[in-house]
Amino acid sequence: MNPSQTGPDTHPASEDQDAGAPACVLSFNANDPSGASGIGADIATIAAMGAHGLPVVTSLLIRDTAEVFEAHEIDPEAVVDQARSILEDTTISSWKVGFLGSAEGISAVAEVLSDYSDVPLVSYLPNLSWMDDDAQMAYLDAFRELILPATLVLVGNHKTLTDFLLPEWDAERQPSARELAVAAGEHGCDHVLVTGVQLPDQFIDNVLASPQGAVAGERFERFEASFVGAGDTLSAALAAILSSGTELDVAVSEALSFLDQSLDAGFRPGMGGVVPDRFFWALPPGEEGAEPPADAGATDLIDLNDLPPHARNVH
Repeated sequence: MNPSQTGPDTHPASEDQDAGAPACVLSFNANDPSGASGIGADIATIAAMGAHGLPVVTSLLIRDTAEVFEAHEIDPEAVVDQARSILEDTTISSWKVGFLGSAEGISAVAEVLSDYSDVPLVSYLPNLSWMDDDAQMAYLDAFRELILPATLVLVGNHKTLTDFLLPEWDAERQPSARELAVAAGEHGCDHVLVTGVQLPDQFIDNVLASPQGAVAGERFERFEASFVGAGDTLSAALAAILSSGTELDVAVSEALSFLDQSLDAGFRPGMGGVVPDRFFWALPPGEEGAEPPADAGATDLIDLNDLPPHARNVH
């Protein structure tokens, strides 16, 4: 991108970009050596959706497929330098925020985000119960103050978002997606995508909501398994689909369908949780799982309507 032609608050297609090239999605996230979550999950998901991932590593997780043991923060200046170097060279169409390491890391990333305010941002808030209480509180306070105002869609599990957005909630009923969206909206966030909303009869709801009410969603049958990386998969898929200019409600439905089928084809590489198979659609004909569309190209967005149906299972 030529700075003399395009300012930091715009992101039109570059004149030098090849026609038909995949859209670029920048992801801030931690490195997870299991590949289940974090930057590895983002890269795989973004690629599976036909976009090109630009990974910016924010911290190093020490974990396996069962649990997180600790994390080592990357210097916030190094995080900024990673992002600035590629942003000065490449036009991005969307970005995704995952785990940013610390309150200081959040501040550094927020500074970068503020220079590209028209690029749609999908933010994912994972369960941080493994963190020290003081570090977790500082992280959540910074995330609330600095990331939410820049966020188009905040993605998270129903319990995680309830604890984050409505910590004083004491009603017997669980808060609705709209009530969570109202709370997020008070901090400048446009929408929430709430997963894992418990329903009767072994069903789980996943709802996109704004402060005005529910916008879109999918109801899935509960699948009794422990998944690792579902949230990163969903949020990265949504960011990738939005990079193509797809309307938000349609993008959410497609991202949820992609997650559903990734979980349905999930596998257990270790002794811990099940990892989503983000390339379920690429299995060769004759093998168990989905067959890819005959005309699927390496850089084409997946048309999920062309894929075989799977059972509705979600975490």
